[in-house]
Amino acid sequence: MDTALGASLPVFLGLTVGLFGLASFLAGQALARGWKPAWQILLFCLLLTAFDRFLVYALFDGDLLSRLGFAVHAIVLLAISTIAYRLTLAHKMVAQYPWLFERAGPFGWRERKSQ
Repeated sequence: MDTALGASLPVFLGLTVGLFGLASFLAGQALARGWKPAWQILLFCLLLTAFDRFLVYALFDGDLLSRLGFAVHAIVLLAISTIAYRLTLAHKMVAQYPWLFERAGPFGWRERKSQ
C-alpha cells in the first residue's frame, strides 16, 4: 500500500486528503466562482500535487520521485477539485439565472420549461 500511495496511509489521509484536499476543494470553488474554464483545474491540481509530494518527502521521509505516488495523489486531488467545481458551478447557474435554469441534481442544471 505504501508503494502505491508513495507514503504511509495515515500520511496520505492526513496530508493529501485532509490538507491538500481542502486546498484542492477551495481551488475548484474559486475557479467556478470566477467563471474560469474547467481545464484550469488540471494546472492547479498538478501544482498542489507537487507541493504535496514535496511535503511528504520533507516531513515524512516519503519517496519524492515516485511516479505511481504522484499519479495517485494527483488523481485524488483532481477528483476533489472537479467535484467542488461542478457543485459550485451548478449552484451559480441556478442562483444567477433562475428564470433560465433549474437544479438537476447536485452537479448539474437544466433549462427551465416555459409555463
